[in-house]
Formats: sequence, structure tokens, C-alpha cells
Amino acid sequence: MIIGHIGARKGSKGVPRKNFRMICGKPLIDWSLDQLFDSAQVDAVVVSTDDEEIYEHAIARGALKIGLRPDHLATDAAGKWGVWQHALSASEALTGPATAFLDLDCTSPLRLPEDITNALALFHSKRPDMVMSCCEARKNPYFNLVEPDETGALHVSKPLPGGVVARQQAPIVYEHAASTYVVAPDYLRRAKSLYEGRVIPYLMPPERCFDIDSPLDFQLVEFLLSHSLEHKNDG
Repeated sequence: MIIGHIGARKGSKGVPRKNFRMICGKPLIDWSLDQLFDSAQVDAVVVSTDDEEIYEHAIARGALKIGLRPDHLATDAAGKWGVWQHALSASEALTGPATAFLDLDCTSPLRLPEDITNALALFHSKRPDMVMSCCEARKNPYFNLVEPDETGALHVSKPLPGGVVARQQAPIVYEHAASTYVVAPDYLRRAKSLYEGRVIPYLMPPERCFDIDSPLDFQLVEFLLSHSLEHKNDG
């Protein structure tokens, strides 16, 4: 039993009601909902939200009826982990025990269906506590990320003996890309945060790892999504 989940909180300071805002012809959430419903591996779909319109929209699409998320999980301070735990518990009450909890971030519509397939395959082959989407970081703390000391002078964030004079010499660093996650249900039930167990990366190309957190992000993702659709239609 693989449960596909999307978290879609009503409030957003950067882009008001971004999760239900129209982008390239449909609400933002539908780009991820469509992928979950189209996946032959996903057995049930659930949307965790405090927004009645989003909830009713998801239910009409065929999502599980778990009700609106609790108030304490609907604030700016509410973390992803607590939302996941609640959604898993509420979903399993309807479906029975899950074998995997697949989360798609609503604000990352550039992922491809193959990303879901590949992330699930990685989870099943490596058996970690969690698979987390990542991409190679554009800035590296061993080379070109700096921070000030108490005097205000800048230093490399993570200096190595002898220094690093070329990016190729620096250790590989990944960005946590808010896109696609696969979590072992027993780990989700017992842990209190993402990194308590064995978390491994599912690597995605940077061009599919943009997520929407500001009006500029929305414009950029809309442009990239439109370009992708035009390319697909031309093909």
C-alpha cells in the first residue's frame, strides 16, 4: 500500500494562496495531483490542507476523506514532519497499513513522472528510512560560500586544510530540493524529524528542482513549465 500525499496549506506570505493559484491552465496543486493519480504504483491519494476549497477539490478528484488538518499544523511554524505524521495516521485509518509514504511538494510542478518512479525504485532497492529529492548545490561551502567572523571579515564557511582553489576540488554538496520524498511508514511514526534515520538522496537535475516561494519563483516556474509543455506538444 503506497500512500501518495500532498500538503497544501492555505496561508502563504510570499504568494497568497499559491497552492490553488492557476498556472499553465490549472491550479498549482493539480500538477502534483495528476501525477499521483496517474501513477500505477500509488494506491491511495491524500491531501493535507486547512483550506476547505482545496480539500473539496481534492475529494472530488478522488482523494481520501481525512478532514481538514488540525489548527496546530496549519501555522507558519508547523513543520513538514508533523503534517506527514498526521496524514499517515489519518490515511491508514481508512486504507490499512502503508508500505511507503510518498510526498510530492505542491510547489514543485516541474518534476516528471519518472522522478516518482525512480524515487520509489531507489527506496525499494536500498531500503533506507527515507529518500529525499536533491540536486547538486550551485554554491559550495568548501569553496564559494562565505560567512563573517566577529570582526565582519569573510571566511569560507567550511575551510579545509590547504584550502580549495577550484570547485572541482571541493567535496560534493547537495541542495535539499523540495519536490519528491519517499518515507518508510515505521520511521515516520517513530522519528521526530527528517534526519534521525538513514536518509539518502534521489538526485534530480537542477532545472526540475525549482519550487515556488515568491512571486519571482512563480513567474520563473510558469515560464519553465510553459516551455516544457510547448516542447512536449511539438514532439
